[in-house]
Parts: sequence; structure tokens; C-alpha cells
Amino acid sequence: MLFLFLLPDVVQAAALNVAVTNIPDATGNIRVAVCTKAEFLAPDCGYHAIVPSRPGQVSVTFADVRPGVYAVQSFQDRNGNQKLDQNFLGIPKEPLGFSRSPPMHFGPPRFADAAFTFGNQDAALSVALRTK
Repeated sequence: MLFLFLLPDVVQAAALNVAVTNIPDATGNIRVAVCTKAEFLAPDCGYHAIVPSRPGQVSVTFADVRPGVYAVQSFQDRNGNQKLDQNFLGIPKEPLGFSRSPPMHFGPPRFADAAFTFGNQDAALSVALRTK
């Protein structure tokens, strides 16, 4: 049994289910990303998925998410160009949402406002898309 003390700590991962709600229609895809602070608002996050849009709600399960502090970002990629379209002022033209529904008055939310702590047990959260 001494060999167990020589092994590095094993970090247990768990599943995170994200329900994306308030989807206006079936146009395009829903892109969902679970991001660390360093990845937040970037085009690529460590955990990401793409599912077909469906009016109302879709769910995505990310298996084996390591414990940590994350924020979920999601948007409806209506035209399939794999990016959030914005107008000339930088205002999103496609529905988007974040975990914890943070305020977005004059730009994107801060990571701290969207962040949540994920442990080593399965969990679920909901992200409502905003259309304006």
C-alpha cells in the first residue's frame, strides 16, 4: 500500500450539463463553450460543443470537466461562419448568453460576473440567450 503515497494526486473530473434556453428558432447551430479566465471571450475554450439550433432549448453535456473556476459562453451561429457576428459598433447581431446572466451594458461581461466554481461532482446549469 505504500505505492499509493507515491502517486500524484488524482484529480477527479465530472460531467457538466449546460441547457441553452431562449433559442428563437432553428437557424444555424448553437455553440457552447466552458472557459477558464484565460480563455474567456476567446474563440476557443478547452471545452466546447456545437449542436443544431432548435426553438426553445438544447442541452449539451461535457464529460470529464476538471474542477476549477469557469464561465460558460454560448451563441447562436445563425450563418454558420463559426464566429459571433457584430455590427460596426461591436454590438452582437446573433443571440448570445453567459452563465449567471451577467449584465452587458456597454460591452461583454467580466469573467468574474459569469464565473462559477465547478467541483468533482456532476452539475447542471442554464444559459439563456439574449436576442438584443
